[in-house]
Amino acid sequence: MKNQNSVKQSTGLTAAAAKSFQRRTFLKGGAAVGALAVAGPAYVRNALSSSGEINILMWSDYLPDDFIAAFESESGITVNYTGIGSNEEIINKMKATRGRGFDIISPTNNRSGQWEPLELLQPFDMNQVPISLVNPAMAKIGETSWNFSDAGVHWLPHIWGTEGIGWRTDLWTPTDGVPSYGDVWSEATAGKTMGRPHSMMLGAGLYMETIGELNEGDVWSAYESEEKMRPVWEKITAWCIARKANIKLFWNDADTQKNGLLNEGVIVGQTWDGPPIAMKNAGEAIMYQAPKEGSMAWVDGLAIPVGAENTEQIYAFIEYAYRSEPAGRAIDTHGYNSPVLGADQYASEQYAKNFSEAYPGQSLANLNPWPAEGQWYADIRTEYRNKFVNA
Repeated sequence: MKNQNSVKQSTGLTAAAAKSFQRRTFLKGGAAVGALAVAGPAYVRNALSSSGEINILMWSDYLPDDFIAAFESESGITVNYTGIGSNEEIINKMKATRGRGFDIISPTNNRSGQWEPLELLQPFDMNQVPISLVNPAMAKIGETSWNFSDAGVHWLPHIWGTEGIGWRTDLWTPTDGVPSYGDVWSEATAGKTMGRPHSMMLGAGLYMETIGELNEGDVWSAYESEEKMRPVWEKITAWCIARKANIKLFWNDADTQKNGLLNEGVIVGQTWDGPPIAMKNAGEAIMYQAPKEGSMAWVDGLAIPVGAENTEQIYAFIEYAYRSEPAGRAIDTHGYNSPVLGADQYASEQYAKNFSEAYPGQSLANLNPWPAEGQWYADIRTEYRNKFVNA
């Protein structure tokens, strides 16, 4: 366990992140993630289920092997874990099976507008959820954006993180020590960069605003309507196509990002925070940092499909995942952040160091919470994404 000073440092850093989200209207009305005091009465429930199984569809690096092993050992519940790499995969699987085959899935907070009309999720029994153990601001997302038809909470916070710039410290150094989304497209790094197509296009748009090729605020105003989106994304797509030859690799999951930096000749990429930080923890010459334009923030959650069959096991899993110790120890493996109060106390000394290096200066105040997006936005974005990839 960390010493007292390290606990305070880590808690303060995570608190600052939560407050930054609040300032940007992403997470409202709550305490910091790292608050040490647990509000409300202690959560009391029966012991974990002693048998059965649970089928989980979740991002491919979110459940470390030791987390699963500890949960299975304590509960007797077998975890059948299917890893995915995008929200589209989750949605498509649930549409194909009409919400059957899995007990827990993990959609991102800003996708509620795509899930509500599908009617493929069921509300949680909040009497069985120790919701007081997580950041209230993140919990509030489920109470508001995911309270479909006033039927109750359909989403719980699980892991939060950002998308920014990851690079090989032995092969590349950002100008002035601060990376930019523009570095992924630069002639100086041509043929040695990577990104996820749709989000690197958004990053390109934010960079284009800084060099006068888009007006300030164009990228975020594009979420308001198709009329505002199309002119902006026409410019972004044309700009990206003109520089497509500079991109070496497109990724769609954590493993592809890691492999790109370690084995595929990539020296800089637009990445999630988790994969490069996990590699950094393993001793690789890798760095992750918020770019000049601001990293993009998200919260991935837990949701129950309508066809879920293992109800008791679902709530046993949630109870375990919301304990500060297992949540905190998982941080060191997956490299992201936890909404569980006090989880950072159980992460290694390296966690606080990684956090401060990833978000130096005003980086936390400059976070870009990913806006909520309806299906219309996702469809149009896919249209432009395909135009870029197939060019």
